[in-house]
Amino acid sequence: MSENPTPSRRSVLKATVGAVAGNAVVGLAAADPDETVEVNVGFAADSGRAAAIEAASEVVREFAFDALTIRAAKRSIDGLRRNPNVRYVEENGTMHALAQTTPWGIDRVDADVAHSNGETGAGADIAILDTGIDSDHPDLQANLGSGTAFVECKGGPSICREPWDDDNEHGTHCAGTADAVDNSEGVVGVSTEATLHAVKVLDKRGSGSFSDIAAGIEYVADQGWDVASLSLGASSGSQTLKDAGQYAYNNGVLLVAAAGNDGPCTDCVGYPAAYEEFVAVSATSEDDSLASFSSTGPEVEIAAPGEDVYSTIPGGYDTLSGTSMACPHVSGAGGQLMANGYTNTEARQQLTDTAEDIGLADNEQGSGLLDVAAALGLSS
Repeated sequence: MSENPTPSRRSVLKATVGAVAGNAVVGLAAADPDETVEVNVGFAADSGRAAAIEAASEVVREFAFDALTIRAAKRSIDGLRRNPNVRYVEENGTMHALAQTTPWGIDRVDADVAHSNGETGAGADIAILDTGIDSDHPDLQANLGSGTAFVECKGGPSICREPWDDDNEHGTHCAGTADAVDNSEGVVGVSTEATLHAVKVLDKRGSGSFSDIAAGIEYVADQGWDVASLSLGASSGSQTLKDAGQYAYNNGVLLVAAAGNDGPCTDCVGYPAAYEEFVAVSATSEDDSLASFSSTGPEVEIAAPGEDVYSTIPGGYDTLSGTSMACPHVSGAGGQLMANGYTNTEARQQLTDTAEDIGLADNEQGSGLLDVAAALGLSS
């Protein structure tokens, strides 16, 4: 269930410029002629620099390139603008760090309530079995642990810094929903301090063999990690995948899988979600309706937000839809529970026992919509 749109990449603004200090300094447009303003002046010759310094009541900063920041009366600024050796005069405005966004799904499943009560998932290990995770993403880096690749990352060194780096975007998007850092920028995940592990089992096109995926599941079990998040699948099963799932489940791994994107349908949950070892997750829309694309069937155990989900991608953020996006909501919640000492079977039971009935059919919502706060025993 790998959705692969081609989103525009957005760079992450990391720097901020301090606001203008001092009550005597006012905005350029609003200033009277005798009021002090703070401006940046670019000059084309030393005579332009000298003119700026002469006009200044204070030189705030000189740059190595041909510019400086000054404070001066507005009437002096007007004179500088007419100087042929001054390239520009601009108000010294401000930039701000991009505010962190709480995606609607994080709010809807009350993960924000968990965060405000100090529940971060710290101590849990969540493996994302997918196309990899962007090793350089500022909203994920602090939570990244070790990773491994069963398929090769394809791309130059700017993309494939690690063998398990994401050359597709899908895995990074899922990782952000499960466990993006609560750091005042970008987005926040269901868990915020669990350790994320990239297990790259899907290639640049978002495809992977049964064998590679089974090997990834086996690897997670052998590492002793808590949660395996699998936003992938097919309409046909694989005994090797089922065996791998049984091996991992018996070794304490909570296996969470996307139900599939074959909707509308009544009995079409894909594999491996349809296997009993896996928690099959269907997708909902912001109005709590079943997402039109979501597969349904008796194997569905729980529903989670999956339509128009905003999360991390390599180099920035974007909005994607699919049961692939619903799955990591549940994976992040599983990490929260296992960080609190639940076993995989106990966490699975707790997630379904505390799910919110949103009025959908059993084959659409399972036990109901994920409720992270309720699962942790918190009031929303």
